[in-house]
Amino acid sequence: MTNKELFLLGESIFDSYIKKYQYPFEVLPHIKDIILEISSLLETDFLKLKEDVFVHKSAIISDKATIIGPCIIDSMAEIRPNAFIRGNVIIGKNCVVGNSCEIKNSLLYDNVQVPHFNYVGDSILGNYSHMGAGSITSNVKSDKSKVIIKNKEEKTETNLKKVGAFLGDYVEIGCNSVLTPGTIVGSNTTIYPLVMTRGVIDSNMIVKSMENIVKKLEK
Repeated sequence: MTNKELFLLGESIFDSYIKKYQYPFEVLPHIKDIILEISSLLETDFLKLKEDVFVHKSAIISDKATIIGPCIIDSMAEIRPNAFIRGNVIIGKNCVVGNSCEIKNSLLYDNVQVPHFNYVGDSILGNYSHMGAGSITSNVKSDKSKVIIKNKEEKTETNLKKVGAFLGDYVEIGCNSVLTPGTIVGSNTTIYPLVMTRGVIDSNMIVKSMENIVKKLEK
């Protein structure tokens, strides 16, 4: 599933950089360079809090949050107490990063919510995607081998040891779900709580378990 298929709305400040690559995992090694390039073009609405950390004037940042650069936090985003942003991160407009959430080497499109006890590493989350409390992106295989993305009979080599998850627009992840390394979830798909996902999941689906995936009814 390509970037153009996953991220349909394309509203974030980094979208044009993402669309230069065909697949989402190809972006991961370049996130730092993307941030540094964008930061050099930011307007005066952004404040430089410290080295390579740029925050829009309208963003709400708790003084109990920890932010390590390079990082850009766009307008009206909210970073709540005890959030930990570990570097190489862009937080889009109107996003929420909540209590005890950790984000590293990831891009969050606009209106994303990771509000409670979430880990997001080496991942890209599409517009309006939401991660329920305790849901995480697992970004390293237990044997530390390079991540392979599997879609039915097709296998795609990423040549990366750290690959999290890629969520399309309007994806809903249920509480305490685990997105295993290299999971791709198509737009408007819902994952039930406590589900462990893997591989590529199509758009407009309901995932009750990996053995029970049904298509959403048209409204």
